Amino acid sequence: MNKPLNVSTFIGCESDYSNSEIVLFGIPFDGTTSFRPGTRFAMQAIRPDSYGLETYSPYLKKDLENCTIYDGGDLEMPLGNTQKAMETILEYTRGLIQDNKKFLMVGGEHLVSFPTIQAAYEKYPDLHVIHIDAHTDLRDEFLGEKLSHAAVIRRCHDFLGDGRIFQFGIRSGTEQEFEWANEHTYLEPFYLNTVKDIVEKLRDVPVYITIDLDVLDPSVLPGTGTPEPGGITYRELLNAIGSFQKLNNIVAADVVELSPQYDPSGASTAVACKTIREMLLTLAK
Repeated sequence: MNKPLNVSTFIGCESDYSNSEIVLFGIPFDGTTSFRPGTRFAMQAIRPDSYGLETYSPYLKKDLENCTIYDGGDLEMPLGNTQKAMETILEYTRGLIQDNKKFLMVGGEHLVSFPTIQAAYEKYPDLHVIHIDAHTDLRDEFLGEKLSHAAVIRRCHDFLGDGRIFQFGIRSGTEQEFEWANEHTYLEPFYLNTVKDIVEKLRDVPVYITIDLDVLDPSVLPGTGTPEPGGITYRELLNAIGSFQKLNNIVAADVVELSPQYDPSGASTAVACKTIREMLLTLAK
């Protein structure tokens, strides 16, 4: 793997690729954003602001300094070509998995989770997905496009099938999406109360965790493209991440949908940075 193109790395992620257990990388793509664009700039804000954090998490009692994490920089995305972008992400992620790396991907819009989940599924056919989000993302298409951030979980269902997708915090979607979820996914609306129960069920199977930051109430994280009032608190998200520690086979994860320019205070970026730290430590042995 090439060295990162970016000047800085995320705090505590200075290992070289060959010795790393985990790879962190960014995908600066927001080509199907349906409301406010800007998630392509997330990692440009996150990396320098991560140095406002400590490497130690008092929540998980783990330290990034004791982990081997490589910051692989950001992928170069073909502008204006969504299909090619998905292929680029899939090829890169396959390479990580072939090298037996766990990874944390940072978006970008939520569609970028589709090829990373697909790559994980190719190696782990029994893959299950935990999806934390404000939105169902279960449309079959949006404005005629099947590749859309509004359809990303539906595209994952195309290969995962029923009984593999567990959705939490959902509070926005069409009536048809909620009805479809009743038949095909596990969906807890509004809250994350049953995360612990699902973790017990998934304790020993391969799991991919995808976190859309707009699950948080806009009073906590206004810096996102599609803010949705009525969301969870940051403490609720941290509690869910704490529950993930009981999963024995988390193969990969992502954190998506930060649009830092919509929050000039920097608070949203700080929230994203802390979430990334906690998820990196969750992936670590």
